[in-house]
Amino acid sequence: MRFNTQVLSLTVLGSGSAGNCSLIATDQCRLLVDAGFSARQIARRLETIGVRPETLDAILITHEHSDHVAGLEIFCRRFGIPIYTNPLTAEILRRGFLADFSGWNLFQTGRAFAVKDIEIQSFYVPHDAVEPSAFVFTEGEGSIGVLMDLGYAPKLALERIRQVHTLFIETNHDERMLQEDRKRPWSVKQRILSRHGHLSNESAARLVAAVAGHQLRRVVLGHLSRDCNRPDIALETMRRYGIEGIDLYCAEQNSVSPPFSVTRAWRSAVCEEVNPVGRDGDKYEQTQATFDL
Repeated sequence: MRFNTQVLSLTVLGSGSAGNCSLIATDQCRLLVDAGFSARQIARRLETIGVRPETLDAILITHEHSDHVAGLEIFCRRFGIPIYTNPLTAEILRRGFLADFSGWNLFQTGRAFAVKDIEIQSFYVPHDAVEPSAFVFTEGEGSIGVLMDLGYAPKLALERIRQVHTLFIETNHDERMLQEDRKRPWSVKQRILSRHGHLSNESAARLVAAVAGHQLRRVVLGHLSRDCNRPDIALETMRRYGIEGIDLYCAEQNSVSPPFSVTRAWRSAVCEEVNPVGRDGDKYEQTQATFDL
């Protein structure tokens, strides 16, 4: 079955406490958001959807935590993929393991830029990292928001995602399950629950309810804690907030999602080109099934 990349699409290669990585694609461009699995696992998951790793145009990094960058060094060195991130995140990553890597492209958080035909709006989100970012990806046919790892959504973040068609959002934990968890010390629980921690099911549902009724047609839940959340609980919390007319899907740690294509036209008003290092690649095959890895 041919995967239609004539419009913007999101495929979640995996999302959870142990790793996060997603593919944003059009017919002309393929971007990874984060590289939180081993290089071998990222390549394997890409291959299950017919994407050769060397045909990627860039990897965008939201922040420097290991569940978002675990495979970054080996993957980028092996396949020569350019990295896009903000200066402070780049400084941390260069200090750790990519000091001599030449494929850096720096953007200023809050500014728009482009990689091939995809316009990208970056914006700050509160999390316990040096300069955490979220993104809205726009192509002529629509827009996708990626909102991972944040303690709460500031007004600017709400404004940025208000016009997206598809939103990939963190639903990290169920608050009761987190409070009752015996594996985590109280200090860790406080960090997770803080304004620089992670969104709970309830806080994510309130956020979605706040922007529903604009352009939003699909919500993909991600970054679920393996110990303190479950897909059925996260989805039911969304439904309890009376969110209607929106398709809901829960991404998982060990499976690749179907492709989520955007069909609603929306284009950002501002775009600043950031000299991407592009590469042409063949179209690729995609099935609508979920792949268990």
